[in-house]
Amino acid sequence: MTRSVRVGLVLAAALALAGCTATPTPRPSATASSGTSEAPAVPAELKPEGTAEENLPFFDQVNRATVAAKPEAVGKDLIDGLVAAGFDKAAMQVSEDKTTLGRPVDAIEFAVLWKDQCLVGQFGATVQGYHSTVQPKLDNGGCLIGKTRTIDW
Repeated sequence: MTRSVRVGLVLAAALALAGCTATPTPRPSATASSGTSEAPAVPAELKPEGTAEENLPFFDQVNRATVAAKPEAVGKDLIDGLVAAGFDKAAMQVSEDKTTLGRPVDAIEFAVLWKDQCLVGQFGATVQGYHSTVQPKLDNGGCLIGKTRTIDW
């Protein structure tokens, strides 16, 4: 089995556990152009009246900045970054940072409930960095399936 197939299987399994119903749509990231005539990308902004899809670029921008500043970021770091950027902590969920054996998890899943949709992020070495998607809210009112960590800080 090739590495890319293994990574794809791990990502699919992690997203299924996170309550996602579809494979995430790859999001192009803002990258610098080799030419000098292009203007720099305009930073995304939080759109309180916007949809989850309209706020995904800002969600991505915040999370990419968090993991760039702290490549070993854990759930608290990701949640704190989102809160500092203006997302509502009460609308968030995050998976555990450690397994039941006390080892670091392969990937952390986290989400922000935005109206009737969820901004869902995933970060970890085994999934090759950061990924995101917008998914419908679950019937239970949350975004992630399974046991999540209490955000009590």
